[in-house]
Parts: sequence; C-alpha cells; structure tokens
Amino acid sequence: MTTDTAFGPQGWTPDCLSSLEGRTYLITGGNAGAGFEASRILLSKGAKVVMLNRSVERSTTAIATLKKEFGSDADVSFVHMDLAVLDSVREASSEVMKAVPQIDALICNAAIAQVPTQKLTVDGFESQLGVNHYGHFLLCGLLFDRIEALQGRIVVVASLGYKMGLKTIQFDDMNWDKNYHQNKTYCHSKLAQMMFAYELQDKIKAINKNVKVYVCHPGASATSLITTSGNFVTRALYYLMTKTPMVQTAERGAYPEVMCATESGLEERALYGPIGRMEMVGPVGRGTLEPYAVDKSVMTNLWVVSEEETGRKWEL
Repeated sequence: MTTDTAFGPQGWTPDCLSSLEGRTYLITGGNAGAGFEASRILLSKGAKVVMLNRSVERSTTAIATLKKEFGSDADVSFVHMDLAVLDSVREASSEVMKAVPQIDALICNAAIAQVPTQKLTVDGFESQLGVNHYGHFLLCGLLFDRIEALQGRIVVVASLGYKMGLKTIQFDDMNWDKNYHQNKTYCHSKLAQMMFAYELQDKIKAINKNVKVYVCHPGASATSLITTSGNFVTRALYYLMTKTPMVQTAERGAYPEVMCATESGLEERALYGPIGRMEMVGPVGRGTLEPYAVDKSVMTNLWVVSEEETGRKWEL
C-alpha cells in the first residue's frame, strides 16, 4: 500500500468538499460511469455542470436522472461532442465559448478502451489514441484561454494501464498498423494523455500562466468503459472481477477526478488515485508516478506531433 496521509486514513472523500456554488465544471463523458458520478458529486455541492458527450439520448437520460435527484433547478446541461471527430470538438468548443462564461475546471474524463481490432477515426487516427488523447488535446487548446481567465484547472483522467504497455510513445507507427494490440494500444493512448498533461504543466510554468493541471486515475472501478468497447472475453473477465473486492464502485472511481478539480494544495507533478491494494482500490491520495511518464524528450516530441495532427498550434 502506498503511504499518503495528506487526507487522513480514509483518504480524500466528498466530505472534504465545501459549497461549490458559483463554480462551473466541464466534464467529458459525464453521462455514464465515473463521469456521471463526478457530475453527481459536483451538483450535490451546488456547482454548475456542463457535460460534453457523444450520445444525445444518454445525455438526456442522465440529466433527467440528476434533476430528479437534485431538483429541477439543478444546473446541469450538455453539449454534443464526439472526441473521435476533430470537427465535432471544434464545434463543441465554439458552443461552450458562447454559452459558458466561466470554466473553473475542465475534466477530461471520457475514454474508450480495449477496442478489439484496429479502427481509425474519421481524421485517420488509431481510435483509442484519437479519442483519448488527440480529441482532448484539441479541446484543452481551444478552451485554454477561457480556463486561464478564471485561473482554472485542467484534470486529465489517466489509467494505471500506462504501466502495462510500451512505456513510451511509438512515434514510428502511431496508428499501430504493424503491431495492433487492444490492451497495449489502449495503454499507449493513456500514457500519451499523461505526457500531454505534464508537458502542459512545464509550458504553463515557463510563461507564468495561471492554470493548474492535474493527472489522476480511477483505479479499478465498475464503470461501463470496458463493457462498451472491449471484446467478449475482456467484457466477461471484467464482469467477473466486478464481483470481487478487486473492483470498487464507479462512485469511488470518481473521487480522484473530483478531488483534482476542487482540492487546494495538490502537487502537479503527481498521479492521484486509490492508494490501497496495488493502487487499484482504497483511499484516494497521491500514488506512484513512474519516471518514464515524465520523459522530457518524449513529452516534447509528442507535443509537436499532437499539434501537427490536430492542426492546433497552442499559443503558449
């Protein structure tokens, strides 16, 4: 077990939160799993939540459920956005800039995982890299000025899977044409997300901007992530795991991202999540960050590639 006593033996929980009235949180994939639970927690403290989701139907259902729980005045809405389509990200960002005057934190929560066979996005990217990394890279770039205006935050929801892949970025074959593997390719995309966040931290500090960037992971949580994109065997195995103490609830899986979006005094060059058994379940705090996740030369190269692929040159 990792030792982190910053929040006591129970770790960080929503009980640490005070009122969030007057604050606005954007969250990708806020209509299901840990994203939905994060939306619930934020709303329970009086915040405004704007979801950025792909499914109109699921978003409508999620909002109805939340309003039933918190009342018709609960300030929750959604903007349609498909992270797999860069034009959709651009359109959603434009709508947010018109309709959302302040952003206290952007939580990059949405993801796809363990896609059984290689698929490409409409923009020509390997699907997991395209959705998990490139889509969020573009979104953060387009909304950065609005976030910075309020000295807000960017929260990147990563995965412990980053430890299980190549442990670097495969620049010579970003689409995995030669060696596609549903798990290793997913791990590649999550490592890319983390490296983006840590490189963004460096760039912000170099120019004295006022945006905090945090990285977290949900541990092993009973969400719909694998059940909606993995193959039959992966889904079956994960279902069995959810019936054991090795997997926690989606609500507990949401704690790290809510903490990173709201808690003061956090370290940026860190990875937050469960610190119990294998850092997959248990109290939430600061966990282990492997050195290869902050390899500066790889981070810098990935940033250049990401700007080229998304067509978004960050003005930093």
